Amino acid sequence: MKTRTLGQDLKVSAIGLGCMGMSEFYSGRDEAEAIATLHRALDLGVTLLDTADMYGPFTNEELVGKAIANRREQVVIATKFGNVRTPDGGWGGVCGKPEYVKQCCDASLQRLGVEVIDLYYQHRVDVNVPIEETIGAMAELVQQGKVRYLGLSEAAPATIRRAHAVHPITALQTEYSLWSREPEDEILPTVRELGIGFVPYSPLGRGFLSGQFQSPDDFADDDYRRHSPRFQGENFAKNLQLVAQIKAIAAAKQVTPAQLAIAWLLTRGEDIVPIPGTKQRRYLEENVAAVNITLTTTELEQINAVMPQGAAVGDRYPDMSTVNR
Repeated sequence: MKTRTLGQDLKVSAIGLGCMGMSEFYSGRDEAEAIATLHRALDLGVTLLDTADMYGPFTNEELVGKAIANRREQVVIATKFGNVRTPDGGWGGVCGKPEYVKQCCDASLQRLGVEVIDLYYQHRVDVNVPIEETIGAMAELVQQGKVRYLGLSEAAPATIRRAHAVHPITALQTEYSLWSREPEDEILPTVRELGIGFVPYSPLGRGFLSGQFQSPDDFADDDYRRHSPRFQGENFAKNLQLVAQIKAIAAAKQVTPAQLAIAWLLTRGEDIVPIPGTKQRRYLEENVAAVNITLTTTELEQINAVMPQGAAVGDRYPDMSTVNR
């Protein structure tokens, strides 16, 4: 497995594993297969495992903790706080209050069964709490030895700068893929100026770029994507036409559309570490193999011609009010 460095010195595998879908949002969960997938990821040299307290809610960290119990030294654990959930699955908004930050960290450490969190993200920015106060509380966790590195997720350039001035930010996690290229305008230049690593989540467009889906009816009733604007009605049909062209390029190269999408992301810079999510070993192995795919200049030109920025139709979320703040 190739490695990359986030921030100044956090060395991780060139591709990580997003664990969210193992516990919530996508249908078809199987704990035994999820743990087998986590173990297989470690066997393949994947070191960056991404979770959050809200996934489950609260159960995904426990799952990851169970899987890594005897393999802690092989793992860079990234988890998050900030999206408030109730035990019954309800939503309570976003919170970045210092006392909440500390409570969440202690709870995550317990669920994960570890003594330190390697990379701790603020999952969403709380516009009602100055970012300096939130990052100040996170910096205290570093001083106490509970956290090694700090991260932000879906933060705007001005917020990133203010946060970084309080304590070095090691990674920014934001959606980035062939059909979500918005970070190229301001966010990527900002983090590169500051020496912050970039971790794209949903690098396969929530699975759409895998080419597996042909209709909104392909999703189970409890699947989050049924409510996502990009997966509905005319948006779905138009986006499907884009994916058909990506599938054609992938077929010509004898790789899968998912591998092509990940390989493309890896060409965007050595500071980029995508975290495709999966809960099955076969897809994990397919995704990881993308690390060894080399794209020619001609192939990159073909991909960019098919999927320029803004090509995808529809918002990323039903409610975009909590992102890029």
